[in-house]
Amino acid sequence: MKAVAELLLGMMEAGVIDDYAVFGAVAQMRYTEAVATFDADILVSVPSSEGLELLGGIYQFCLDRGFVPEGEAIRVDDWPVQFIPAFDSLTTAAMQAAETSDVDGVPLRVIRADYLCVIALSVGRAKDMARVLALLEAEAVQEEDIVRIATEHRLLDKWTAFKEKFLET
Repeated sequence: MKAVAELLLGMMEAGVIDDYAVFGAVAQMRYTEAVATFDADILVSVPSSEGLELLGGIYQFCLDRGFVPEGEAIRVDDWPVQFIPAFDSLTTAAMQAAETSDVDGVPLRVIRADYLCVIALSVGRAKDMARVLALLEAEAVQEEDIVRIATEHRLLDKWTAFKEKFLET
């Protein structure tokens, strides 16, 4: 993961991306026990770009450093990395509120557990519901934080439905 952190730092310094944060299963592992994952998901904000070339600068930056595309991802040492543009107010807020951790002396921004939960609720797949449960069971997040963020992003109904299905007997 150090190579990924170094690549992201280089992208920031070169102005290829404005901001980033790790999310998905890799971010979850900061708060819970290890989970199976095949790739690292990186939420990014890129400078203004037109049309389909939104991620073009990222791919070129990676290619220039010997990191080649592999399906939808770019292989960075052991990690296939998927770059996903922030796609709504929730993912933008999550990226802005990300915390910085340390990977062998290199900073790496990671989405907070409360935002991971609300993003998972918004997506709604089975593995996302499992992520919310794991974060709650690990006591990595408090209900009031989920409620606050879900309310801010008009997703309180998703939290209510989740609670009714998984938490209330």
